[in-house]
Amino acid sequence: MSLVAKPLILGKARIASPIRSPLRVQTHIPLHISYGKKRRREPNYLFESAGPRSRIYFDPPRTKVGIVTCGGICPGLNTVIRSVFLELYHSYGVRHVLGFRNGYKGLDPASGLAPLKFTPELVDDIHKEGGTILGTSRGPVDTGVAVNNLIKRGINILFVVGGDGTQRGGREIFQEAKRRGYPLAVVGIPKTIDNDVPYVSPTFGYQTAVAEAEKVIAGAHVEAKSVENGITLVKLMGRHSGFIAVEATVASQDVNFCLIPEIPFQLHGRRGFLNALKQRILKRSHAVIVVAEGAGQDLLANTGEERDASGNIKLRDIGSFLCGEISDHFKREKIPAVVRCVDPGYIIRSVPASAADMILCDQYARNAVHAAMAGKTGLVIGLLHSRFIHIPVDMLGSHQKRVDPAGPLWHAVLETTGQPYRFE
Repeated sequence: MSLVAKPLILGKARIASPIRSPLRVQTHIPLHISYGKKRRREPNYLFESAGPRSRIYFDPPRTKVGIVTCGGICPGLNTVIRSVFLELYHSYGVRHVLGFRNGYKGLDPASGLAPLKFTPELVDDIHKEGGTILGTSRGPVDTGVAVNNLIKRGINILFVVGGDGTQRGGREIFQEAKRRGYPLAVVGIPKTIDNDVPYVSPTFGYQTAVAEAEKVIAGAHVEAKSVENGITLVKLMGRHSGFIAVEATVASQDVNFCLIPEIPFQLHGRRGFLNALKQRILKRSHAVIVVAEGAGQDLLANTGEERDASGNIKLRDIGSFLCGEISDHFKREKIPAVVRCVDPGYIIRSVPASAADMILCDQYARNAVHAAMAGKTGLVIGLLHSRFIHIPVDMLGSHQKRVDPAGPLWHAVLETTGQPYRFE
């Protein structure tokens, strides 16, 4: 059974597009391109292809646009901002583009954060820098206040760059504007370094993060081999999904143990992690461990569920916990060991995007502009089977993309590291 995932539209697009090569025929991209018995019983969603339309909803000379970046930083944010502006400016002829500063906070006039007025000169070199020229923050904004500000400024289109919480906030802004009868197009560009957004493969910044993580692992390997019984643990980002840890492990080929949130593990016992590490040290005299930040949370003492400004549960530090457990274990076993713990997460996410991510950022941004100018709203740009698509924002929170413990990616980790499937 096929179900069409339709994005919302503000109204009929009546204006001829200035784009010279718009999509001639609208196509749909299926969620599943291969079927087994189980898949035949599941709905197969058809997503609308992204790209320029022959007719647009907004009249470019009269159109006013806002851009906001929210949540944690990641490589490529400035490239996204720059490409959104340049597509609006050069391809459509939109001249009024504002950047709201410090996340959703900047949509509240009481914050005192005056928006930036974009010009070609302002964005000229920003793609060469990490972070975001607009600044960012976590947490929501009073939706009514934000919409009041957007209406007062005459904003017709709002681009929201961020994760699932940011996109939910964009949905609320769109719905409030709709309730007031104000035609506001809200289009999301998904941002998460963890690569865990459904229907998006990969998210921008992820490929850069994997490449930077591989460099850290290479240094960790040198550190471990340079001393007797050296053990270096590298903690990488990945709250619920271990994609960075897994792909950096495969890229490196120097990792001996990889621990991710998708596969629980035990520390003690004959088949536990600590015993496997002990056997490795006795045999090879060094070891490199990669752990995703969300792995092994069940092993740490529960001190209550603290949450950050975005509502995410604050994770406990699995890196320092494991280093302490490893040190104690080798002391009990009377085996000398030098244990190092490396946490490069905030450095990795601060670097400029790689060439591959630069291209990806540019494509996400331009497709977001095409969707917005056509009057589509309440959607996020996705990437499925190498095709850009429109994802209704309501579908974004349906699930998180995670590493498949039975899939080829995890199999590659097992072959690379030589570790067992599970420590139990």
